[in-house]
Amino acid sequence: MPFLKDTMPLVKEPQQRPVGLPSWFLQSLFAAFNVMLLIIFSGLFFAFPCRWLAQKGEWAFPIVTSLLFILTFVSLVSLNFSDPGILHRGSMEEDPMMVPVVRVNHRAFCLQWCPKCCFHRPPRTYHCPWCNICVEDFDHHCKWVNNCIGHRNFRLFMLLVLSLCLYSGTLLGACLLVLVRTSHLLFSTDKTMLVHSMLVAVPAAGFLVRSFLLLLTQAKSVSAGERSCESKVCDMQGCGQTSCTFPASVHLPFHCPPPLGLQQRPHCLQKRSVHSLSCVQGCVYLRAECRREEG
Repeated sequence: MPFLKDTMPLVKEPQQRPVGLPSWFLQSLFAAFNVMLLIIFSGLFFAFPCRWLAQKGEWAFPIVTSLLFILTFVSLVSLNFSDPGILHRGSMEEDPMMVPVVRVNHRAFCLQWCPKCCFHRPPRTYHCPWCNICVEDFDHHCKWVNNCIGHRNFRLFMLLVLSLCLYSGTLLGACLLVLVRTSHLLFSTDKTMLVHSMLVAVPAAGFLVRSFLLLLTQAKSVSAGERSCESKVCDMQGCGQTSCTFPASVHLPFHCPPPLGLQQRPHCLQKRSVHSLSCVQGCVYLRAECRREEG
């Protein structure tokens, strides 16, 4: 049974932020700004183009956009306060020089030590420098909602992206319909409807393109059984390529195993002190120990 290292340490962590910079306040302010942006543009749409369509008997767009707005708004707010799968900090008594080994899907993995949270993190667990927490099944840190995307809120994130894509497309379609119906008012003195329709249509088109590309990227990652951070590693090193710092007998899977569960101890955990060995050498040493015990 080969012993594999977790691939998450291959991900280059962002540079440390300067001490004293109130980044948490700026990120929270940016997330609140996104919520207000959604409310403002939706208010312009419901006050002018949507009301005009309702007066003309076009009730399909007002009903559909209202339902999609509620779904998008609830998903956005819920994602802001959701738990991505935070793993609690360990004890200072744990020895970072000990190499835990866990078996997942008939494969063995050397768990990596997180010096900031003081525990050996399970596979697919990554320390987010922005939130200063270890997140189970980490995907990425979303600055739009000021929260990490992980094991517990990934479905909610996908729901937000899908609902935002549908909502932006519906807004754009409704505004274009209003512009076509009011094209004879281009030379009129009252251009209020045209101006407000354009104010909603342009941002809606931008959000539609961005959310659609994000939806395609996430769908590709899900179909491949990997996360966004793992896809970046695969693109940088070449898919199927292993790191040059490891021997050929040690494979680093880019399709990592599923998460072990929040704070759940592995069902088979072997620990040995390897003060004078590297992690790979420690894995080889532990493999021999396991074979000797099984024999």
